[in-house]
Amino acid sequence: MHLDHISYVASHDHLIDEVQRIGSRLGAGFMDGGIHPRFGTRNFTLPLHGGRYLEIVCPLDHPAADASPFGKVVSQRAQDGGGLLTWVLSVSDISTFEKRLGRESVDGHRRRPDGSDLHWKQIGVLGTLEDRQLPFFIEWLTEDHPSKEAKAVAKIEKLEIAGDPERVREWIGEDFESAFAGIALEWVDPAENNGETGIYAVHFSTPSGSFRLD
Repeated sequence: MHLDHISYVASHDHLIDEVQRIGSRLGAGFMDGGIHPRFGTRNFTLPLHGGRYLEIVCPLDHPAADASPFGKVVSQRAQDGGGLLTWVLSVSDISTFEKRLGRESVDGHRRRPDGSDLHWKQIGVLGTLEDRQLPFFIEWLTEDHPSKEAKAVAKIEKLEIAGDPERVREWIGEDFESAFAGIALEWVDPAENNGETGIYAVHFSTPSGSFRLD
């Protein structure tokens, strides 16, 4: 298990502004990731050290944005003003989580502007929709991972999470510690986050110094 990526939401109207703002602070440009046809969303991605990446995702004016769990959670966050959405863990065998959660994973794919596709399976978005402190899980089916699309210059140093560490540990399972090797975790009282659980901030090291994204 591995911390795969961080999702940050922007509205469609503010997507490019956020891509430019956050990219300038991280010292690198985002890549146009393309469209998630099944989810009614699109994203821009920025590779990070450690085989990770940051995505900025927005909902599209598409029925799938209201029908799919991922589209719903992105749309909901965009309606709330955008910002950090969730953290995603990659696993080598998603069937373990299918058995634990009692349902099948969902096929996902993203069509890049050059026409190529990325494919994966994901599960747990319903948990994220109900409680944003809970990450969801992804098993990549293609080797062309978004962290390899360009040279990484920034690194995740710490996550601040508003929530209950025991609840999150129970959700993730026995691989909890290994998933965050080299990354510090700081737990924040949800009262400091307007009573809401979820990612509160992400700390990055960049060529020009530290950057806190909240």
